[in-house]
Amino acid sequence: MLDDKGWTQDDLAAVTGWRRQSISNIVSGKAGITPAMAVALAAAFGNEPAEWLRWNAQYELTLAEVDHVAVERRAKIFGKAPIRDMQKRGWITGTDDEAALEAALEGFFGAPLDAAISFPVAAKRTVQLEELNAAERAWCFRARQLASVVPVEAPFSPNRLASAERMLRQAAAFPKEIRKVPRILSEHGIRFMVIEPLPTVKMDGAAFWLDEHSPVIAVSVRYDRVDAFWFTVMHEFKHIEHADSYSFDSNIISERDGKISIVLARDDAEQRANAAASDALVPDDELTSFIRRLAPLYSKERLIQFAHRMKIHPGIIVGQLQHRGELGYRAHRELLVKIRSIITGTALTDGWGQSISPYLA
Repeated sequence: MLDDKGWTQDDLAAVTGWRRQSISNIVSGKAGITPAMAVALAAAFGNEPAEWLRWNAQYELTLAEVDHVAVERRAKIFGKAPIRDMQKRGWITGTDDEAALEAALEGFFGAPLDAAISFPVAAKRTVQLEELNAAERAWCFRARQLASVVPVEAPFSPNRLASAERMLRQAAAFPKEIRKVPRILSEHGIRFMVIEPLPTVKMDGAAFWLDEHSPVIAVSVRYDRVDAFWFTVMHEFKHIEHADSYSFDSNIISERDGKISIVLARDDAEQRANAAASDALVPDDELTSFIRRLAPLYSKERLIQFAHRMKIHPGIIVGQLQHRGELGYRAHRELLVKIRSIITGTALTDGWGQSISPYLA
């Protein structure tokens, strides 16, 4: 541009009012171009300031020493899963080496990272977990990983599910009886585990099959309440009873405006599981009759009396009434007892200080 103008560096210095040394540093590449310089040079040569800034950026990019291939590789790895959270929980090895991380994730998911993350179901079907975020996908695969090493006390048989439901329903009468849930399910060929959710995970439970004879129920106990626990367990149990291929239940129980309630089902299978779970815990006709007789005055004494007649914990009654909008969030909270410490004391548990080796066979 100086040649086109027939100018020397001294001429440009005189035109712009800069020192000659400043011009020399730009020409020689020793100094970059600031926005103020870009405006002055554009005025001197008759082009746009943005061109000077663009040329300057392009030149600086040629000088940048960054291993972009390594960055792209790490970005792909971290895009597949919540690496740091999984390392904190001991799900994968704690390393920053890209090759070791790739190998750990491929072992965890059972597939190359370039492949779509898929979840084997009933040995004959594969589903892609498209609706879940990366952390929720990891939670589901951790459930499958643990289930693969959990033994059961008896083979699974659909003909014995009525017996399992009857025993579960009996255990729902008293909080301490929750400790029996893993054994009841194991005696009926159903694997059960509790997995603390990772940050951003909204999973309440999952029901799936290792093979056609090996159903699994995993729960997160996100909400430490007797009603939330039993609804989730029974919801997943109903998926097994109905032979649904899989169910990854994100946010079936949610908290909005301080109120925990059952979320409207997404499809026919979820609607069926919701309705069946609620009815199994508290028969719909009995609850409807109770509401008609007492609404809107639900005293603690009447709730406990009804729960005793139903042979169910009164907190479950409170939860169902809250879901129907019959009770406010703050009503009878003393009946919504905490149960997490009870179930984690007997179930295979990953989380809340209990760690399981990532190197599972």
